[in-house]
Amino acid sequence: MLLKYFYDPALAHASYLVGCQRAKVAVVVDPGRDVEQYLELADREGLKLIAVAETHIHADYVSGARELADRVGAELFVSDEGPSEWKYEYLTPYDHRLLRDGDSFMIGNIRFDVLHTPGHTPESLSFVLTDQGGGADQPMGIFTGDFVFVGSIGRPDLLEQAAGIADTAEPGARDLYGSIERFKQLPDYLQVWPAHGAGSACGKGLGAIPSSTVGYEKRFNPALQFDDEEQFVQYILADQPEAPKYFAVMKRVNKAGPRILGSGHHHEMLDASKLPEAIESGTVIDLAASSTFAEGHVAQTINLPMGMLAAWAGWLVDYDRPVYLICRPDQLEEAARILHKIGIEKIAGGFDDSVIRGSGWATEAYASGKPAELAEAISAERVRVLDVRSDSEWEQGHLEQAEHFFLGRLPDHLDQLSRDEDLVVHCQSGARSAIGVSVLQAAGFKHVWNMSGGYNAWKSEGLPTVKAGTDSAASPV
Repeated sequence: MLLKYFYDPALAHASYLVGCQRAKVAVVVDPGRDVEQYLELADREGLKLIAVAETHIHADYVSGARELADRVGAELFVSDEGPSEWKYEYLTPYDHRLLRDGDSFMIGNIRFDVLHTPGHTPESLSFVLTDQGGGADQPMGIFTGDFVFVGSIGRPDLLEQAAGIADTAEPGARDLYGSIERFKQLPDYLQVWPAHGAGSACGKGLGAIPSSTVGYEKRFNPALQFDDEEQFVQYILADQPEAPKYFAVMKRVNKAGPRILGSGHHHEMLDASKLPEAIESGTVIDLAASSTFAEGHVAQTINLPMGMLAAWAGWLVDYDRPVYLICRPDQLEEAARILHKIGIEKIAGGFDDSVIRGSGWATEAYASGKPAELAEAISAERVRVLDVRSDSEWEQGHLEQAEHFFLGRLPDHLDQLSRDEDLVVHCQSGARSAIGVSVLQAAGFKHVWNMSGGYNAWKSEGLPTVKAGTDSAASPV
């Protein structure tokens, strides 16, 4: 048997290729949209990729299941559990098998037994793998999808928080408790192969280690230490990370069927003369480093440095409008791949960064100030302070004068700000606040500063802070 681990750090997403080397066939578990990596490995190992097994309808990235079914005729093994509103809708043209608890399927000599493990989502499955080709009659490991992670478990509130389906979080938490009780009955030696790692919003406190064992998780995973259902429900629904707005889009896309990109999919660099039209008709994202953007950029563009594109584009980009990129030519396809992974389809092309900055288009700039330089104006309330960090960061401590506008929802609350006032934006380090400044400038705010070093620098200089509940600062989001 061959087991290959794939990890996409931009999305904290793990997927797996399992190959039967005797039968020379393979399956991909929970594939991402960038399917070339699986096809290349299968070809290199002399395997035919014949199947895809998906644990659930994913919310945080576009699945590559349909792409593989269309490209190479892979048979789809997907869930038939859960309510009628969460069934796959695109399966009819493709070879597929609907799975329920207790089912099993074979890929060559490798057996997959199906467990229904609801909670994160109602239709969630886990796959228990036994390598019968190697002579084993006991399972080796379990693909848990977003059910059990290393050091955490899948959150049960996404359907309510991201997809807007009311009154599903608590029932999901109770289903999750039942699934965990079942998980605890599995052999301790069983390896655990989850679909996400640290940084994913599909749970809280995910570990950065790629795999674990049932026994280790039973002993050390905080979510598996509860023997009382009510205490567990209270624990799992508290302090979850913000659910990105685009998660609802991903649920719909993966349920209805993602658009097929095809092997020849590519994007073009555009002439700079088309930039005004692009700004008028769509969203223009500048991939430059925040320091470069601050020194000079095109008005009405937003700044998402390449390393932050996956984390924030889904929050800040209008999915219904075309997207243009100001970037180096060698960045265009990688940036487009990242955007496609989170369901942004209308990528209309790119503009050469050096041409734009060298031809006089980048006429707008913004200033940054260290905490010590801004402290007097902040204390005297001559400026309005916007804290764009997460809810949990805000609650742990913030500037007394600050107002909380989480970055991902900042565009939804611009009507609470005046374009004539002086604004100072800060986050924990200065990176997210730089994006926030660009969002504000693109919306017509002219007097905006970024706090260099953010809250960390403010505290390190001994300047005063308060904790949530001890002040009267407004928190609109």
